[in-house]
Amino acid sequence: LVAFRRRSELMNPVLFYVIVVTLFPLGVSPDIDFLSKLAPGVVWVAALLAALISMESIFRQDFDDGSVEQLFLSQHSPTLLIFGKVAAHWLITGLPMLVIIPVMALLLYIPMQQAIPMLLATLLLGTPILSLIGAIGVALTSGLRGGGVLLGLLVLPLYIPVLIFASSAVGGAIEGLATSGQLA
Repeated sequence: LVAFRRRSELMNPVLFYVIVVTLFPLGVSPDIDFLSKLAPGVVWVAALLAALISMESIFRQDFDDGSVEQLFLSQHSPTLLIFGKVAAHWLITGLPMLVIIPVMALLLYIPMQQAIPMLLATLLLGTPILSLIGAIGVALTSGLRGGGVLLGLLVLPLYIPVLIFASSAVGGAIEGLATSGQLA
């Protein structure tokens, strides 16, 4: 609920995602075959970077005002409260990506019947993982000035497996191949 007070911070990751996916066809060849082959990687790199942009705000205000200390001193389970904050982060960044992905898929010429369900499934499975991994990095860097750069260095290597498996699952669905191995 506190995040709704700063509406610009809410919209930044989603707008970044839309801008990257929209501008990508303008920056490379507009060839349909070329774009449909690169589309899974583009969608997932944009989702990864959009999640990373908004990641630092998960615990920043709580750390600055002393709420983190109060959280650990309270009788409530800090694990549940932290998972609640991560879930709220996903609802703010991951869920809007799921809503707009059919339109973004049209821009990148992703086949609707074969690949859109797989793209939605991988985003539904992968974006919460990005939020959880990012929360670990934010917890480690929240007390540092300029922790955003260190956050990227800590979290990006952990994001790579999600990127590889999700984009290869969508790429396999575009080509009509079995994708159960990537989702296992």
